[in-house]
Order: sequence, then C-alpha cells, then structure tokens
Amino acid sequence: MQKPISTRMHGVLDYMTAGFLFALPRAMGWSKTVTRLMDMAGMSATAYSLMTRYELGLVRVLPMKAHLAMDAMSGAAFFGASAMLDDEDPEVRACLASIGVWEIAAALMTRSESPVRGTLPKGVRQGMEQAGRTAKSAARKVSEQVPALQGL
Repeated sequence: MQKPISTRMHGVLDYMTAGFLFALPRAMGWSKTVTRLMDMAGMSATAYSLMTRYELGLVRVLPMKAHLAMDAMSGAAFFGASAMLDDEDPEVRACLASIGVWEIAAALMTRSESPVRGTLPKGVRQGMEQAGRTAKSAARKVSEQVPALQGL
C-alpha cells in the first residue's frame, strides 16, 4: 500500500508546521519555556527541510528517510516535553502532545522516496558556478598585478 502523503505535500506541511510552531505560543501567550522550545523546533525543522532532498528543499543533501526520522524524533521530543513540563497548564501540555503525535503521524504516512536527485536547484547551481568564475577571474587579475603571485 502506498503512503498517502507525497514528498511535495510533506514539504508544504513542513514549512506550514514551522510557521505554526513560531506563531502559536505567541498568539496564545504561553510561557517563555514553551515559546523557546517551539522556536527551536521550528528553526530546526526549517533548517533540515531546506537541506532535504525533496521538491521544496533548497540545498538537497539530506535524504528523505533521514528527514522523516528527524520529524519522528521531533514528535517524540514534543510528546516527552508534554509529560515533563508539569508546571504548564494542561491545555498547553495537551497541545504539545498533539504536535508530537502530528509529527510522528506525518513521518509515518509520507513516502520516503522523492523524485528529486541530490543536486542543487538549477538557479542556485548557476549562481554558484558564476561566483566561482568571478572569483577565478579576480584571482587572475590580482596575480597579473602582483609579480610575486605570477608563478602560482
């Protein structure tokens, strides 16, 4: 049976979830502890999503299976935080547990094979190639101007 969430849809869910993690504790007026926890989770999710080898990744070096494992670990951490933060309101703790369940469920229901290869997007690759050519040209000009560098 094929899993119902494509890697493209998972990417959309990743960035939406990260935004949700940043906004929710502020909108609800939650404690600094919970806000920091959710900020760190949101930043981590954004970072590894940008590095994932899927349609919405920017750098595309992290395999999808590793991304899904990180999502599941994040979910487990949220679930654990809900149990450990016993000084928080029950509603806050229930929400943290729910986020944990959400992340684990999304990881389990997402296809682990992406149609994207482990290369940089065309525009990023072209920009890096142009930057390399510019740097070589600048180094050549400097070496022409400085006699001590001409043999390098």
